[in-house]
Amino acid sequence: MNVNVLGTSYSIVLADANDPKMKAMDGYCDETVHKIVFGQYEDDPLNKEDLTVQTKKILRHEIIHAFLFESGLAENSEWAQNEEMVDWFAIQFHKLLTAFKEAGAFP
Repeated sequence: MNVNVLGTSYSIVLADANDPKMKAMDGYCDETVHKIVFGQYEDDPLNKEDLTVQTKKILRHEIIHAFLFESGLAENSEWAQNEEMVDWFAIQFHKLLTAFKEAGAFP
């Protein structure tokens, strides 16, 4: 699967269970090769109970990273690489979109 991020196609890939980067995280965005990698393995005792919900959460988070990289913000600013800020955008986006639509501020 691919997602368009400011005109750049990012592939979305389920991580290989042996990916060493995945030992410390649930997903990552590699802007150098335009790839978003995520993984939740059913046999991992540390997983959240609902893997569908968790996977969507991870994908939103990594897509926000991709947008920040593609816009140039991640290169020269601390806030754009701050995991708390990325989480905030990923978690609150739906609420922002709903409010924009309610206010007639969205096309």
